[in-house]
Amino acid sequence: MKTQNTRTMKRYWLILILALFFLCGPTQAVFAENEAISIADVKQGLDTVWVLIAAFLVFFMQAGFGMVEAGFIRAKNTCNILTKNFLDFCMASLGFFLVGYAFMFGDGNAFIGTKGWMLMGIGDTASGLPLYAFWLFQAAFCGAAATIVAGGMAERMNFKAYLIYSFLISAIVYPIVGHWIWNSNGWLFKMGFGDFAGSTVVHTTGGIAALIGTVLLKPRLGKYGIDGKPKAIAGHNIPLASLGVFILWFGWFGFNPGSTLGAGNGMDIARVAINTNLAAALGGIAAMVTVWIRFGKPDLSMAMNGALAGLVGITAPCAFVDPWAACVIGITSGIIVVLGVELLDKLQIDDPVGAVPVHGMCGIWGTLCVGIFGKAALGLPNDGFVYSGNPMQFGIQCVGSVATVIFVLATMGTIFKLIDLTVGLRVSRTEELRGLDIGEHGMESYAGFQIFH
Repeated sequence: MKTQNTRTMKRYWLILILALFFLCGPTQAVFAENEAISIADVKQGLDTVWVLIAAFLVFFMQAGFGMVEAGFIRAKNTCNILTKNFLDFCMASLGFFLVGYAFMFGDGNAFIGTKGWMLMGIGDTASGLPLYAFWLFQAAFCGAAATIVAGGMAERMNFKAYLIYSFLISAIVYPIVGHWIWNSNGWLFKMGFGDFAGSTVVHTTGGIAALIGTVLLKPRLGKYGIDGKPKAIAGHNIPLASLGVFILWFGWFGFNPGSTLGAGNGMDIARVAINTNLAAALGGIAAMVTVWIRFGKPDLSMAMNGALAGLVGITAPCAFVDPWAACVIGITSGIIVVLGVELLDKLQIDDPVGAVPVHGMCGIWGTLCVGIFGKAALGLPNDGFVYSGNPMQFGIQCVGSVATVIFVLATMGTIFKLIDLTVGLRVSRTEELRGLDIGEHGMESYAGFQIFH
């Protein structure tokens, strides 16, 4: 009897265990699936927050550009340059939304994208992020490229002409260069061209556009004498320019680290951030020392442009190099910007804020530095020349940089020439002498303190 009861209890417990297994097994699977979905959602959420914060920092760089450019020019043109900076982002947002994003990131061929007009028909995500977050980050970059030109063509460019230019570079020129380099279908991307955060895409594009624009626009009245020697036209507010440089330096921590497009384990962000900071610091020191040796005074404006030059130079290689290389890149960029300013003066190319040396020349140098100091272990297809003695990556960087310069010179030269033939590129002599604040906008930046000269 006892044996029979024991067998009955064993059967009871076996049935109970089997029942619990079949009941709980699917539930546990559902829980596991939900847990997996939640982890994926949390990761995407964290990456999205990081990229959006970076986008906000890059957007704030518009204020930095505005302050730098306003400080480096005369008081009578301050309202005009700030209006251009303000409308830059407005026009960039519109152009990049309508067609620019499609040209840059849409599916297409090796030269240009052909899908995604007004962000339609291209899905809900891009690069592992919500599409709208990715678009906002890229739109902020587009605005930065467009606003570089404002400084190089300051104090004499027609405002209507500037609005047309700003829309066209944002909608067509910048996105095509970006497609070549940052779209997996792009011909330079397939070659293995390295530009992590935009020394070529943003800064070379903006700097070379500023170069061709200021050449066609010709110098400001009184900038060069009969003997061809440059005359200093002092900026009206160096403290304002200093504030702008600090804002740009701060915003660059979104510009470069944000280009990781994800938080990850933090290692990539940390390396990019320290490289960015070191290059800026060494660029400022190098420019100050260089100008001190050459002209006998540690010029603040040149030191500030040196810091910006270091930031531009490190933008392409920031994720691909070690900190020691970032220091070298910063130092060389700081020297280049001083020599670049001198070269432009010898050529009688009037660049009031140094946009061409800072963004154009140092953008090209930073691009080449990927092929010199870059490491395959950090994401490049080939080691740079200093590690391997192999010029392959350097050659690829040269091809990409030369192609970008030629393309921007051709397209922006054509655009500026057409604008000049239609609405006119330059203001009248009277407007330039009086000041663009009054002539273009009917207002003064500093009411009651206007000085005409």
